[in-house]
Amino acid sequence: MNQFGTIYSQYYDLLYKDKDYEAEVEYVEDLINKLHPNAKTILDMGCGTGRHAEILCEKGYIVHGVDLSGEMIRIAEERRVGKEDRLSFTCSDIAELNLDKKFDIVVSLFHVLSYQTSNKNVIQVFKATKKHLAEGGIFIFDFWYGPAVLTDRPSIRLKKIENEMLRIIRIAEPLMYPQENVVDVNYSVLIYDKKENKLIEIKETHKMRYFFDPELELICDMVGLRVLKKYEWMTSKSPDFTSWNVVWVVGN
Repeated sequence: MNQFGTIYSQYYDLLYKDKDYEAEVEYVEDLINKLHPNAKTILDMGCGTGRHAEILCEKGYIVHGVDLSGEMIRIAEERRVGKEDRLSFTCSDIAELNLDKKFDIVVSLFHVLSYQTSNKNVIQVFKATKKHLAEGGIFIFDFWYGPAVLTDRPSIRLKKIENEMLRIIRIAEPLMYPQENVVDVNYSVLIYDKKENKLIEIKETHKMRYFFDPELELICDMVGLRVLKKYEWMTSKSPDFTSWNVVWVVGN
């Protein structure tokens, strides 16, 4: 199956129910308040099922989310009830996005950039971001950080989670390609439907790219974006060899 296939998307929110979306949005909003306090509109590139976008909307922003997965967008659309004038979604490849509209803030969270594994795609995403940023706007994105990935290399991981309806076991087996700066994360997901007494097995490979400062700085310079801040994700610490997840803020 492709990344975030139809069945996988249905169980996405359960798989990540332990993810603290509220804390992440507070962190992002703190960056916005420091660097663009008058911002009102946000474009969420790679929004998934729309949880970040929903919380940002609840905080008073007008938010538009974009994701390649139609199934993810279908789930995200359910979050618009009562917020139709402030929250909207589009199904699109972010690398080819052309909304003919500009935003004060563009965010791309939960390693969306790391899913862009070719130089061409990475550059296209930055160009699309530049096109959609209003004057003085900022782009906030996180990604796998190369120095930390190579210091603490990916390993086999097991995750178990359940609720009253489902029991899920997910095994992640990584395969690294050092000359491409890419990791194949091979997922085997077993989903047991308690009500139907049925077992579903999903196998997916997520290709993830890890990045280094000089290449991202070069791309930012190429498309006309300035690097403003670099932090370890969810902290104010400078990235180092232990920072697997890093966030950058760039502006036009």
